[in-house]
Parts: sequence; structure tokens; C-alpha cells
Amino acid sequence: MSKPRDATGKPQGDARRLEAIKALRKKTSASLNDVRTALESSGGDEAKALELLRQRGAAIAEQRQGRATGQGRIESYVHHNGRIGSLVEVNCETDFVARTPEFLQFCRDLAMQVAAMSPRYLRREDVPAAERLSPEALQEACLLEQPFVKDQGSTVKELLNTLIAKTGEQVVIRRFVKFGVGES
Repeated sequence: MSKPRDATGKPQGDARRLEAIKALRKKTSASLNDVRTALESSGGDEAKALELLRQRGAAIAEQRQGRATGQGRIESYVHHNGRIGSLVEVNCETDFVARTPEFLQFCRDLAMQVAAMSPRYLRREDVPAAERLSPEALQEACLLEQPFVKDQGSTVKELLNTLIAKTGEQVVIRRFVKFGVGES
């Protein structure tokens, strides 16, 4: 007895699996192989597969630490009313990666994040010891800890790790500054 088939003639299970892979790849921009492996490992559970992909991205980012990042991009954002703006410098290992659409989009999104959320520090370790902040204040003050303005379910650090996993290179947020008319 043969498997039930869909309108295209493929077995129905294969069509569902393919749709799940396409949907997860669209959400994460991870490679087809990584998405397929994550879905297989999670038994088809999309939430578990997303977590597996995040963990993989974090592991790749950790492996890449310490590598030289002499290339990159400076990106600006100016709000439509011209009253606030920001500059960010994001570095990577090669100029090839610095020109990819994913890297460019990350830089644009990061510049917008800085303008919108006014972080004062890059990471927790940068906060002076004398400045005792609550966990909520730390999350607000540190760029990498902040929820991403376009997707509150992800932090800036998770987006950075996703970019590192996708490009296969170390990517570093070097510095940032926000400007506001009348602000000191």
C-alpha cells in the first residue's frame, strides 16, 4: 500500500516537512541544512527547533571570539523629523561579509535601535562598578541586553549571534553614539 499523496503527487508527510523547513528558514535565515537538522532533532516542533538554532548560533559566536575584525561598516540613522540620529560601527573579518545584505541590514537595524532605545553601554561588563543598576536598568542601559525594537522576542545579542552563525565570521559592535537636538 502506498502513502497518501498531495496535489503535486508527493507523499503528504514530505510536503508538510518541506513547508515546515521553508517557514523556519524564512523566520531565521539559517541554512537549509541547519533548519532541516534542527527540525529533525526537535521532532518537528518549531519552538524547539528555533531554540536549537539559537543555541547553535551562540556556540558558533563563541568559537569565533578573538578573531581579528579589521573590516566592517559605519552606519547612520536619522529619524524622519531630523531631531534624533545615531552612528554605529560594526566590524567583521572580511570586506566580502561587510557587503552582504544580511550584514548591511543588521547595521541599519542596529543604528535604529541605538536611536530608539538610547543605550549607554555595549555590554554589562562596561557598566562602571560604582553605578549599581537593577537587572531591569541593566537591560535598558546595555545595547546587547536590549530587546530588539523590531522583534521584542529577541535581544540584540541574539541577532548578533544569528548574524555570526550565518556569515561564519566574527562580527563585533565596536562603538555607537546617539545624537538628539538640544541634548548634551
